[in-house]
Amino acid sequence: MNNDDNRFTTTLLQWFEENARPLPWRGIGNAYAVWLSEVILQQTRIEQGTDYWYRFMERFPTVEHLAEATEDEVLRLWQGLGYYSRARHLHVAAKQVVQLGGFPKTAREIMRLKGVGPYTAAAIASMAFGEDVAAVDGNVYRVLARHFGIDTPINSSQGQHLFHDLATTLLPAGKAGDFNQALMDFGAMVCTPRAPHCLDCPLAGSCMALANGQQGILPVKLKTVKVKNLHFRCVYLRCKGYTAWLRRPAGSIWQGLWQPLLFEDDAQWQALLSSLPDGLMPQLFHGGVKHVLTHRVITADFYLLDTSSRISLPEGYQWIDEQDLDNHAMPRLFEIMVGECPRP
Repeated sequence: MNNDDNRFTTTLLQWFEENARPLPWRGIGNAYAVWLSEVILQQTRIEQGTDYWYRFMERFPTVEHLAEATEDEVLRLWQGLGYYSRARHLHVAAKQVVQLGGFPKTAREIMRLKGVGPYTAAAIASMAFGEDVAAVDGNVYRVLARHFGIDTPINSSQGQHLFHDLATTLLPAGKAGDFNQALMDFGAMVCTPRAPHCLDCPLAGSCMALANGQQGILPVKLKTVKVKNLHFRCVYLRCKGYTAWLRRPAGSIWQGLWQPLLFEDDAQWQALLSSLPDGLMPQLFHGGVKHVLTHRVITADFYLLDTSSRISLPEGYQWIDEQDLDNHAMPRLFEIMVGECPRP
């Protein structure tokens, strides 16, 4: 590490000592607590994520408790966070940890757990076990790209290797956990994606992006997959206190979660309408509901179809007692639908 690199690391650690966020999983040496926080905080704001972390720690205080839970219990508690594959992987990995007899202690070993990538493994290994390994996430990419003036795309293979090697070079021996957390906090609090707080930045004097007016340009990211727009007609089918729902199959979006009658094209919708008895029609109660996923934007229309006799259901659907619907994990979109559906 040269003098400039050493100055960067020393300044960052000093800033962290004075400004670290008081997060409940920090400083307790609990690998399960750290792992749970890292999985929850993927694609989730820290305020919301912290609330969910408390819920999970209260319901499943140890990895053994999580491993013993059913998938439905885990998905139900996760409901509202989205990206449900995270919850399924979390559950599988908990069972792996129990089978191993305890949490693995190195990043290389932790990466063998279901759904754990290089960043999460490094974060756990450094924060819970003190391993000298760099954890590189979006905040880290941004801080390093701006400070060192690096325009290599962060989502390219070359960029990922470059930033990981740089972060590793900057690591202070024996303090990797603090350094990794310092970079994360610094990126979240000072070197923010938009309108970074350059006037308050202790690293401003050596920041290449600030010197060249490139804060709004760096880091560079290659264009991603085009967003797909979808239109769903969602029908809450009710019959004498029961409602028809389907548990989505493996390999599909929202795998393992429950959905109401769902129609994605006009032909399916017209087929439903033509199959209904005379005088029975779905009643729209909320139209144009927007729901944004990673590569999809869904516009949904919510309908109520209230009938006094059960109609034939599409394959896989089943009648569920409305009073028991709260025990069925569902995507946020359908949670909104159930909450707004007119009562009998």
